[in-house]
Amino acid sequence: MGFIRNLLALIGLIVILAAGWAYTKLAPALAGAPIQLSQVPALWDGFQKIAPKLKEFDPEFPKIYAEFLGKLAETGDPGVSMMWAEPVKEGLTPEEVVESLKSLATARNFLFVGESPFYKQIKAITGEDYRYVNFLSFCDARVGKAMLEYRDQYSGFMPCRIALVQEKSGRLWLYTMNLDLMIHGGKKLPDNLRADALRVRTIIKEMMEGAAKGDF
Repeated sequence: MGFIRNLLALIGLIVILAAGWAYTKLAPALAGAPIQLSQVPALWDGFQKIAPKLKEFDPEFPKIYAEFLGKLAETGDPGVSMMWAEPVKEGLTPEEVVESLKSLATARNFLFVGESPFYKQIKAITGEDYRYVNFLSFCDARVGKAMLEYRDQYSGFMPCRIALVQEKSGRLWLYTMNLDLMIHGGKKLPDNLRADALRVRTIIKEMMEGAAKGDF
């Protein structure tokens, strides 16, 4: 166990140093200011402070942050990097995708709790038509209760929301928050809660992938 913990600590250090490297490469271009070498010791000091706590982190956390940093380096946008995205099959209508999501949720005992057709709200306020944007919400009340018993702040992730968005080009996409960051990004969740969260993660991914193809 000691070897594994040390290995995780080493991986964590690599991730942090990779972030520091990315910062030294990207920050001058973004801010127009040179990076001072005096900032490097602060990076090391920060690692020394968190290193003792890394043994409590989820074993998947290095992989999750490495994937996040990879997407961030590619897109330069943390919002984009925190999302799952699924392109919808050409020819499917928004109504068909919505019905598919509802059907797939029902088949998995995942409750549909409402939708917010954003494009209609824009029309009501501005009087102008807008491309299709709809937010659909789903929930497993039992898992939600367990999340709240663990951390009140987890209410910010509830209910699970999937956005159906029409690109400016007309193509439909499904988006939702990457739950891996919540599940694996810090201290390991209690076993029962972790299992429930992973089940919800699987359901959300299956719903998005299925609805993108028009499955029911």
